[in-house]
Amino acid sequence: MARNTSLYFRIVEGRNLPAKDSGTSDPYCIVKVDNEVVATATVWKNLNPFWGEEYTLHLPMGFHSLSFHVMDEDTIHDDVIGKITLTKEAIGSQAKLDSWLNLTRVDPNEEVQGEIRLSLVLLKHSEKISLRCQVIEADLAPRDTSGTSDPFARVIFNNHSAETSIIKKTRFPHWGETLELELDPEELCEEGPFTVEVWDWDMVGKNDFLGKVSPHLEGWFRLLPLGNNEVDAG
Repeated sequence: MARNTSLYFRIVEGRNLPAKDSGTSDPYCIVKVDNEVVATATVWKNLNPFWGEEYTLHLPMGFHSLSFHVMDEDTIHDDVIGKITLTKEAIGSQAKLDSWLNLTRVDPNEEVQGEIRLSLVLLKHSEKISLRCQVIEADLAPRDTSGTSDPFARVIFNNHSAETSIIKKTRFPHWGETLELELDPEELCEEGPFTVEVWDWDMVGKNDFLGKVSPHLEGWFRLLPLGNNEVDAG
């Protein structure tokens, strides 16, 4: 694929969507190229929505996939109806795609939800060891039509954990906070991984999982799904 590539696409319509609210839905579509996002208008109370919206997105050299999420807009929390994902290879193999595509079900815990920037330092004193993690900032995928979340980060090692503050209504939280875990020397010999999780705080109901990473040293790291044990290279 060329170094500078733009993708033109038209979101035409949907048909036979499942009803999420009292026999109907309020569907809209979110389009993601990695973490760049555009969203269509909402078509109210319609299981066969027509959007007819056109967009052009820049495809960066290292992008992973293009995904279309069909959502049902709600007052409190939008529901995911389904998604389509096209890989970089699938897009590059054909000049034009114009057809109906089947939506697949979405498990939010199986989705990569953005990137987080961290810095790690291990401090050794005479009889005390501290694992210091600076949680700097993140670039998160949107959870609903508002395009925002109320994110906080949690660092975990063995039975130790600490959390950042909650930053309201943003996809681009800047914490700039340093979290420190005090460890016993023998804990460093154990197999338990160091993990950073990101959550969307919810006043009503449980918090939503946004992603996790097992980082090393310093840099940006892609947040991985809940059940993914892939080691991220940064």
